[in-house]
This record gives sequence, structure tokens and C-alpha cells, in this order.
Amino acid sequence: MTALDQIDRGVPPSGPGCQECDASGSWWVHLRRCAACGHVGCCDSSLNRHATAHFHATGHRYIQSFEPGEVWWWDYGTSAVVHGPPLAPPTT
Repeated sequence: MTALDQIDRGVPPSGPGCQECDASGSWWVHLRRCAACGHVGCCDSSLNRHATAHFHATGHRYIQSFEPGEVWWWDYGTSAVVHGPPLAPPTT
């Protein structure tokens, strides 16, 4: 699987917050958006770490911050900050 297979620029985010936290009544600190499918999950500073759990469950390795004013990307495969293309709105 290539990096291009892992990024879908046209898919919108799954919602305005962490789907799993919303469903369980939990909370999050920061949000991350999957570049492959648009899943929005909570970060590793959050109680449930749903963005990382999504990576482990799906193998979708690229995320972008879903926080206002942040545009950075992360690659779970290499545990490094990477650069990525603009994704479908909304971006926060």
C-alpha cells in the first residue's frame, strides 16, 4: 500500500468531534482526522486515545490535526511529522 492509497482528499470528516467519545459520553483534549477515511478521533493526551486506536484497527497511518489553526500531519507508520495535501472541508 502506498502513501497515495492512504489519503483521500475528497472524503469529509466524520463529524465535529470524536465519534467514540460522543457515543460513550466521554471527553477529549484534541482531535485528529484520518486522511484515509475522515474518521475524527481523540488524541493520545485524551482519556481514550481513539485516533491511535483507529490506526491500529484499520492501518490508516496518516492523520491531520483537526484543531483550529493547526495544519500538521502525523504518520503512525514512522512515528513522525509529515507533510500532506489539503483535505476536504471542514478542517476543524
